[in-house]
Amino acid sequence: MRGFSKAIIAGNVTRDPEMRTTPSGSQVCSFAIAVNRSYKDSSGAQQDQVSYLDCVAWGKSAEIISQYIKKGSQLLVSGRLEQRSWEDKNSGQRRSRTEIVVEDFSFIGGNNGGNGGGSSYGGGSRGGGSKAAATEEVDTGSDIVPDDVPDDQINLDEIPF
Repeated sequence: MRGFSKAIIAGNVTRDPEMRTTPSGSQVCSFAIAVNRSYKDSSGAQQDQVSYLDCVAWGKSAEIISQYIKKGSQLLVSGRLEQRSWEDKNSGQRRSRTEIVVEDFSFIGGNNGGNGGGSSYGGGSRGGGSKAAATEEVDTGSDIVPDDVPDDQINLDEIPF
């Protein structure tokens, strides 16, 4: 039987995304999302819990996220869980981290951090150490703007969605 790994989260980005390029030339972007949860404990008191989840995007997804997402932006992410481990150079101890490898994402919320609400991109993912499989172009909604309007005259803040 094959396993299955899928995570879907929505929350606020905790820090500006960090963009890097691998030695092979692949773009990779790291960031974390805070996911809030409220619940009632056994005594009936309202409790809040925050989980901080590390995310990694590759290729075109990495470029778009690093360009439009800032600390505090709301983001919906779906992807697979991947665990990686390494030896800490300073202490010599074995370390590990579980991350969400971004396969799809959507900008949600208002126009904070430069992203518009509701935009989405399904950009693929990295496969087995190879370059990102993201080869799709982002749908910019160009079909809603007349062809005779130059791109530099379009103010995205005026679009109602």
